[in-house]
Amino acid sequence: MIVPFQMVMFTMTYIVGKLNLNNVLGIVFVYLGFGAGLSVFMLSGFVKSIPLEIEEAATIDGCNPLQCFFMVVFPILKPTAITVAILNAMWIWNDYLLPYLILGTGNKTIPVAIQIAMQGAYGDTDMGGFMAMLVLAIIPIIVFYLLCQKHIIKGVIAGAVKG
Repeated sequence: MIVPFQMVMFTMTYIVGKLNLNNVLGIVFVYLGFGAGLSVFMLSGFVKSIPLEIEEAATIDGCNPLQCFFMVVFPILKPTAITVAILNAMWIWNDYLLPYLILGTGNKTIPVAIQIAMQGAYGDTDMGGFMAMLVLAIIPIIVFYLLCQKHIIKGVIAGAVKG
């Protein structure tokens, strides 16, 4: 999490090329590796704040460890998990440099395709078309956020109420 991407991009691109991960399926594994640090950091911090007494009470009520996680801990964890999902989805959807380095111009993600499509002759760029395509490109992320927003608000409200 501390090392910026620009410091590892040359080495990472070299290793990805050697492992033949420079395709659409391979970039999924690269994103899993890069996104795991923030996700684990956020989720572990929240899991540590869940009182152990809740899990002990579920165990006394007859839950095995798997039931305890999915029936007790995960519903409490849902707002944080959705927040992590939104942050990772926004990062992956808007990322330009990593897909451009790994995939090149053969397979394109939306930001790379927009940049290539709007590049004219001699560096001329159609800014009107460029902005229109960018607005269209952010619509799926906005829809995803609006669908997940109710879960985040529920979690914030549930965390604010002390009994």
